[in-house]
Amino acid sequence: MDRLFDKELRTLRKIILHMAAHVEESIALSVRSLKERNEDLAREVLRGEDITNGYDIAIDEIGMRLLALRQPMAADLRFITSAMKIGSDLERIGDLAVNIVERTLELLQHPPLKPLIDIPEMARLVQDMVKDAIQAFVDKNEALARDVCARDDAVDQLNDQVFRELLTYMMGNRETIPRAMGLLLIGRYLERIADHATNIGEDVIYLVKGKIIKHHCDQMKDDKGTRQEEG
Repeated sequence: MDRLFDKELRTLRKIILHMAAHVEESIALSVRSLKERNEDLAREVLRGEDITNGYDIAIDEIGMRLLALRQPMAADLRFITSAMKIGSDLERIGDLAVNIVERTLELLQHPPLKPLIDIPEMARLVQDMVKDAIQAFVDKNEALARDVCARDDAVDQLNDQVFRELLTYMMGNRETIPRAMGLLLIGRYLERIADHATNIGEDVIYLVKGKIIKHHCDQMKDDKGTRQEEG
């Protein structure tokens, strides 16, 4: 590998790390704005959307240039294609953080519906998933990537719990419906962030093992290529 190509790969990796840090902060601020009913924090997330988009464009431009001009093979090809897919997932996570603060700004126009317990816990789980998925990418750690994928079920369960609780509020008092719907959507956005973190975990497994397991993170293949489901 020539020095220029090596430098371009390092640049691509560095941009992903910067983008991931920015997106993680956006998630944290979005949920803080909801918990603390803080409009300034919500506006800060909105202002950061252009930064996220700029990172995404930079990753695509570098990746496309490397694919077109360098025609990489094997591990380098997997790294570049995985990096581009990870950039896309991070961009969607940033969009979902924006969606959270948009709903938060609507909710701030009304009194709180209830103390927030499950939604902040969901936020903590998804933040850890995103952080660890990127760490798995940095370290090329297949085990950590699989662990991230496995945590998606816990987020789904919490989202179901949020739905059931808020449905009870809506059935008991029609006036709570707009506020409950706002919180339901926020729970859904957090669940989608977990899905994108899972996608990143799957991309890391592809990067390390050269196996595409998208949508089948709980499945393994034996040496002959026969799929065997765990459990």
